[in-house]
Amino acid sequence: MKKIIISADSSCDLSKELTEKYDVKILSLPIILGTESYSDGVDVTAKDVFDYFNKTGELAKTAAAPDQFYRDWFKKCTDEGCEVVHFNISSKMSAAFNNCRMAAQDFEGCYNIDSKNLSTGIGQLVLEAAVCRDKGMSATEIVDYVNQMADKLNVSFVIDTLKYLYKGGRCSSLATLGANLLQLKPCIEVNDGAMSVGKKYRGKLASCIENYIKDRLEGHDDIDPRRIFITHSHCDPEVVQIAMNAVKKYQHFDEIYETTAGCTISVHCGPGTLGILYFNK
Repeated sequence: MKKIIISADSSCDLSKELTEKYDVKILSLPIILGTESYSDGVDVTAKDVFDYFNKTGELAKTAAAPDQFYRDWFKKCTDEGCEVVHFNISSKMSAAFNNCRMAAQDFEGCYNIDSKNLSTGIGQLVLEAAVCRDKGMSATEIVDYVNQMADKLNVSFVIDTLKYLYKGGRCSSLATLGANLLQLKPCIEVNDGAMSVGKKYRGKLASCIENYIKDRLEGHDDIDPRRIFITHSHCDPEVVQIAMNAVKKYQHFDEIYETTAGCTISVHCGPGTLGILYFNK
């Protein structure tokens, strides 16, 4: 059997420790600051994105990698005699999946997955694929399995500021003003590959996060207890600790990972965003 490479776009937000532990390869997506293009997580970070916004009042921009970007990757892997299972952000959020799909069609043994998700929602699927590979499953078996698991993801996050969504045209000025005046922190949910607004929390971020996690986890018996991610965009450490304590209080998980969101997610959500990402049974 050929060696199987598990890879993903940088939008999966997996830490270096996890990519090394699970032997996952990351392709850095382009991030544009002004007229300059950078590589997510390589020569630009989420902090750079926030600093750029604070300095200029302008958002950094994300761009879907072109098909040639993926074609170069698949050629490198197949030239080495490997098969590839690659993960993209939801096809409803970016053209990356379709660009990657066009490239994969030119190579035997190369597959790309529509994660129907973002951030460590993608990361959850990537780790599942790596576990399957290490168990000896074939590439096509891995593809079938993770496509089934994609529908079991439970992904949501609470946004501290609507400035970034407003600047990106995803939120009206009136909604932003109202949310600021009322101290509202909306919960964004990912369903069927698209984002929608869920419950709105009111108050300071720390108390909102506690209540959000309680709502998502307390008393739910349909949660897969193997693994959960707490992923945030440079939240205050105190808020992250509150989230960690709440996860442990309201549900048992075998593994709890804290990760920081990369540029692709942070560009749209802004600083102070925090979410929990896990599978349902």
